[in-house]
Amino acid sequence: MASNSKITSASFWQKYQLYFLLIAAIIIRQIPIVSIPLNWLESYFHEISHGIAALVSGGEIMRIQLFANGAGLCTTRGGLGFLISFFGYAGATFWGWLLFKLANSHQRTAQVVSGLMIVLLLASLIFWARDLLTIIIISSLAVMFVFLIKMRRLYTLQLLLKFFGLSILLNSLFSPTYLFDGRDLGDGAALASMTMVPELVWVLLWCVLAVVALYSLMKMNKKSYS
Repeated sequence: MASNSKITSASFWQKYQLYFLLIAAIIIRQIPIVSIPLNWLESYFHEISHGIAALVSGGEIMRIQLFANGAGLCTTRGGLGFLISFFGYAGATFWGWLLFKLANSHQRTAQVVSGLMIVLLLASLIFWARDLLTIIIISSLAVMFVFLIKMRRLYTLQLLLKFFGLSILLNSLFSPTYLFDGRDLGDGAALASMTMVPELVWVLLWCVLAVVALYSLMKMNKKSYS
């Protein structure tokens, strides 16, 4: 009887794990100090997405800056301005979705993903970090992933990566709304000036992309445990 109870409890946790992690991410977002590393992580993925869009479209990354409050800036030269501006928030959504999906696939995959993240962060540190604060923040993120990859329990590593993925997705869902500050600055304003499409449309599009990504993970989770 006790054995059956443990099996039922484990299957319940597996089935609703995504939702528990999502609730945890929502709660932690409200805790100022604890949420700082998660804000840095989302900001990094946002800025590196700008940079990758620049590289893919024939431009180059001049520097990446990350700030203590979770803001960031990626300075690029050349490339397609539209693509670069659009892929900040869209790229962060993709990274969050990909982190969860890969970590969810297998514990060893989660370990490999952590290793690749360390490589990406170190490359960013070497080639594009120019100021002390950015160097400290990126180094902190790299150290965090080093600790993750050294975990003996791969299940815990897998769980934390999935949590990070959902946290990044949540940030990419809510962060675009901060563009409504009346200053006509940021990616939405840049796209509006390029395309004559109002900033509101771009913000809504980014939010919809994040919702679709989250829904696809929920659908995948339901299919896995149905």
